[in-house]
Order: sequence, then C-alpha cells, then structure tokens
Amino acid sequence: MVQGPLIAERVDVAIVGAGLAGLSAAKALTEAGRSVVVLEAQDRVGGRTLNHTFSDGTVIEIGGQWVGPTQDRLYALAAELGIEHYPTWDQGENLLHRDGKLIRYSGETFGLPAYVLAELGVAQWRIDRLAASVPLEAPWSAAKAERLDSETAASWIRRNVRSSLGRSFLRVIVEAVFSAEPEDISMLHFLFYLHSGGSLDLLTRTAGGAQESRFVGGSQQVSIRLAERLGDAIRLGSPVREISQRSERLSIGGEWGAVEADRVVVAIAPAVIPRISFDPPLSGRRAHLYAKMPPGYVIKCSARYERPFWRDQGLSGQAGSATHPLAVTFDNSPRDGSCGVLVGFLEGSHGRRASALNAEQRRDLVLDGFATYFGEQARRPLEYIDQDWAEEEWIRGGYGAHLGPGVWTQYGHLLREPEGRVHWAGAETSPVWNGYMDGAIRSGERVAEEIIQSP
Repeated sequence: MVQGPLIAERVDVAIVGAGLAGLSAAKALTEAGRSVVVLEAQDRVGGRTLNHTFSDGTVIEIGGQWVGPTQDRLYALAAELGIEHYPTWDQGENLLHRDGKLIRYSGETFGLPAYVLAELGVAQWRIDRLAASVPLEAPWSAAKAERLDSETAASWIRRNVRSSLGRSFLRVIVEAVFSAEPEDISMLHFLFYLHSGGSLDLLTRTAGGAQESRFVGGSQQVSIRLAERLGDAIRLGSPVREISQRSERLSIGGEWGAVEADRVVVAIAPAVIPRISFDPPLSGRRAHLYAKMPPGYVIKCSARYERPFWRDQGLSGQAGSATHPLAVTFDNSPRDGSCGVLVGFLEGSHGRRASALNAEQRRDLVLDGFATYFGEQARRPLEYIDQDWAEEEWIRGGYGAHLGPGVWTQYGHLLREPEGRVHWAGAETSPVWNGYMDGAIRSGERVAEEIIQSP
C-alpha cells in the first residue's frame, strides 16, 4: 500500500474505494491480467468494517462484523486469506425490556404474550410470502411493485398488525436491520432486502442466522489481508474529486495527482458519490437516485469488563427494548472469554438524538442501557468506545443505504447500469445479501466480470 501523491499513472482499471467491494473487484481483475489501481480517500482499507483494539489486546469490530449461513462469498474469501471464524456467544436466556420490566426468555417466544406471537406469526408469513415474489435482479418488475413501492414499511405494519405491542416489536426489528425508521423505507425495498438475505428469520437470528459467527482478529482483517496481496496497487489518502470521460482514456484525479484508465469502478457509499465531479455530468436520473438513497444512522457502542458476568446469571447478552434508546445488545466477548464485551446500537432516530450529546453524555446513556438489562455492574466498564458512522467523512452512515417510496420503481434499474465507462459496485448494488459484507464482495466480483466481458 502506498500513501502520497501519484502523477499520471496509466492502468487498465481505476477503482474508487478500498472497501470489500473495491478490493474484491481489484482481486478479480488482477487475476484476469488487468492492471489496476485502488484509490482510497481514508488512511485505511475496509470501508464500513473497522477493528478496534482495547488496551488488553482484545480486538472488537466497531463496524460490520457478523457472518452467517449462505454468505458463501465472504466465507470463501476469508478462508482463502486464512482467516478463521467462530460462533457468536448464544448460550443462555435473552431479555426483553417491556413496560419497565425485564422478561427472560429462550427459544422463539421473544418474551411476548401468546396472542402477540400469533399475530406476528401471521404477519411474518405474509411478509416472507411477499418477499419471495420480489425478483432479486429486478425488484421493480414484481407483480405488485407499484403498489408496494408506494407505501412504507410503517404503513404496512399499521395495516397488518393490530396490537401496539406487535407493532412496537416489528419496529425494533426494522430499525435493527436498517438503522432507519420504518416510515423511511419503501415496503418494496423492505421485501427485496429480506429476500436478498433469505428471510426475516435469517436476518434476525444469531445461531443459524446472519449474526451466527465472527472472524478471528476482526472482520477488517479480510480487507487488510486482501490489500496486502494487492500491494502497491492500493493508494491510501487519495480522495477522488473528479472523473472525466472526455477523452479516449478516463482521467481520475484529486489533490494527490491523477491516473488514466480505460475504465473506472466506483465502489463507495452512495451518500458520498455526489462529492465526485463527473465530466460529462452524471445523468439527472442517476443524480436523483443517489439523492434518494440515504444511509441509516447508527452509533455502535462497546464496553469491556473484566469478565462476561452476565453469563453467570444464565444470560446470553442479547437484549431488546422498544423504549430504551439502546434497543439491541449482544455479547461480543472474545472467543476465549478472557474478558467481557457488550455491544449495543443506537439506531435511526435514537442515533440522531444521541449524536447531539457530548461524549460523556452518550457514554452515560449507553451504560444506562447495559445496566438496565444486566445490572449495575454493567455501568462500570474498564473501557468504552462508540463509533458514529455518520461522522465518517467518506462514509456518512451505516449499515447501508435504504430506498424510500418510489425509488425502486423509478430509478432502481440504474443501480448496476454503467454510465459510459464508469461502472458501479458496493453492497447496495448486490442482488444477494444486499447491504452486507457478502453482498459487497459479490458486487466487486460482478463488476470485474462486467469489465472483463466488455468490448
């Protein structure tokens, strides 16, 4: 990896962004014999994955972290790079915080009354049935696409779930998956996303679901080791400010200098694509697409303790609440249990409100959540860290972008469609595991094949 100016280098393909999408594209193109350069604005690789090391050497993820069944491309790449994975701690009872009380539960009850479980079971059956009818490659072509894309996940929940407790539970699920409010999300996008990841059940489960396993050394290791293989093709601290298609070869430049390439792959978060000046300008439709793809708002919060004391109480570390801002927690302790780590999320409106607090106030809010679930001992961690992804200049939110009403049916076909010799990658462009690390890898491999097959 190189840091510093780069002047007038000529390559076959320039890739903007050194997250999993851009690095996967670079790997596939390099293996096909194409010369590449990967231009990364930040001083690190990994995009929306980021490791943090506590003072005792414990590594945690303050960005994307989990891997689960059917995420085959992520598993395969990690194995190729020699990165092992291990099960997320999932033993013991879970907690539901409701009406000021803690309810312990195990299995599929979620601590809810039988009548609410029955109602949610019917709602989930309807959701999964609708989701299965949405074509992954072309959601806008679904039989009921116009109708589904004209309403939000919130309006669908209001029409199909009668109990306030059932509605609140589904809201927490939507916020946990998207880090956004149900009012912001097109029902068509909600259904596509569930189909993309398998089902609502698969997205929300730990064992047997999307949160099943973690990587030894943290998920950013996948990007770090991949970048090591690519060597000097990676250029850090090189934000791309302009892409010109005016001549036979494209010009990609910034304060650091410029490169020339036959083709360009843009593999960055949709929220920051408009910061690049394109010449000629991007089509008005594409500009509107990115304006209508906001990222979620999430602050990921972690506290380290001397030991995972909640396990002594027979608890898994997984807790949820429809009222406390720290709505979801997990046990994020190292595999050997040498210390205890709790992770929680401030998402959607909770995240936006918490971002206005100072660091001490936000820490107190988070630790109050941990203490509400696991007792006063949780209020006294050895170390604490949180990561507000909206404050990341070159990312501006997490976990991924979501589409509001009307976007899929009016603009969705543009997501993967090249504009001239500019191609698009990123987790948001993947039909399978959209918004996840696995989807990012799939998008990079897809765009590399697209370029290889181009005349």
